Amino acid sequence: MGTSTRWKGPNGDPWSSAARRLARWRPDSRNADQRLEEIAADHLRALHETLRADRSAFGLYDTACAAGERLAGALGSLAAEGAESEDALVARLVSEVGGDGGTLADAAVRRAVAAALRDAWDRHPELDNAMGAGATSGGFAWDILCDLYQVFFADMVGEFLRSVVAEHVRLAAPVLIATDPEGRIADWVAEKVVELVPSPCEESAEAMDLAQAVDTAQSVAGGVQDPSAALPKIAESLVPRAVGKALGLITEEIPGEEGAAA
Repeated sequence: MGTSTRWKGPNGDPWSSAARRLARWRPDSRNADQRLEEIAADHLRALHETLRADRSAFGLYDTACAAGERLAGALGSLAAEGAESEDALVARLVSEVGGDGGTLADAAVRRAVAAALRDAWDRHPELDNAMGAGATSGGFAWDILCDLYQVFFADMVGEFLRSVVAEHVRLAAPVLIATDPEGRIADWVAEKVVELVPSPCEESAEAMDLAQAVDTAQSVAGGVQDPSAALPKIAESLVPRAVGKALGLITEEIPGEEGAAA
């Protein structure tokens, strides 16, 4: 999955409109940061519109779903085993989740794994102490793993668009190469998209609340009493929704995306 569609480059509106605006952007101009956010929204909207018209475009949907399922499968072992070091964890997850496909979507997934782990470290500085001790004790806490899950899908979209923007810069605006607009655009996109991705932890909590409220049968209640046992399966079941929201197939307004000037 995700390996049959080779990159042909986005073209036509709204991609061309986004590329033209990027070519006109200058980092020293007035309101440069605001303009760059608008350009980021242009590219995100272009991706969403393209995928709504053709879900198979770029092989991104299938690749994201397959990677998401592999990530969900890895969460249980991370909760139990942890990792010896940050580098070991990155190498392990890039191998387990990233696959070996050669498309732009596959490359975006592999970069997203590493980016999501860096973001998880930023959100949970306590990981520094755990890794400094040589290993996590009893594995990672589920709040960390749920953050990793959400951020992965957002970073995947950001990393895919990073490659698109880099190509636009190379072809249309080489003067911008030194200013790294693609990195800033990818960061903006990931920050917006992560708000849309469902959290396995939140879904698990809702399931437990529902079970208690309706006094379900003991077999059902027992299935949700241990979040660690249920969460990997919940994470896997959420993959289609997580991918659909991240890729704009399940419509949800993103601040800054709507109403961006052409």
